[in-house]
Amino acid sequence: MFTGIVTDIGEIVSFTPTAQGQLHRLRIACRYDQSTIADGASIACNGVCLTVVASGVADGRDSKQSTWFDVDAAAETLALTTAKHWKVGTKLNLERALKIGDELGGHIVAGHADGIATIVSREDLPDMARFVLSTTRELARFIATKGSITLDGVSLTVNTVADVTFSVLIIPHTLDVTTIGGWKAGHEVNIEVDLMARYAARLTEMTA
Repeated sequence: MFTGIVTDIGEIVSFTPTAQGQLHRLRIACRYDQSTIADGASIACNGVCLTVVASGVADGRDSKQSTWFDVDAAAETLALTTAKHWKVGTKLNLERALKIGDELGGHIVAGHADGIATIVSREDLPDMARFVLSTTRELARFIATKGSITLDGVSLTVNTVADVTFSVLIIPHTLDVTTIGGWKAGHEVNIEVDLMARYAARLTEMTA
């Protein structure tokens, strides 16, 4: 489980297709302490929970980003998320798995992306940026004004909703410490709807 509070921005340094293209091995550089990354650990990469299969420290790299870890992106991940667009040099929002006793600064996030949202527009305001996004009708029914949403692994509050579009307001700090600062119209992002909204919808369906 995660909270949607990004703790580092990683960069893909190698991308190797394996198993007839059905599985991709990614090596991601980051600033985490390598000694704290165990094989089998879960790390959310742009909101997608991936399992560490190896880690190490690269000689000669920037000391601020010398750690690397390997993960495998399977066919379903490549089909349902923006991982299909990832390549060497792609920057990713990273979050380590939640530990018992950690501060829950965002909301409960599973790291299981539900699909993709597309940025319709970006408006840079004096103190923040406003993004309007669109998604599928299936996912839009779980999005509500003032509700929580996870976009590329970042826990955000929904500002407005209109049919299959919704908007979010991003403060300068979030723009600075995540990849959101580089978003623009036409950009695709991973979306995970609020678990509570999904369960509430399911209960409503069962009692209808």
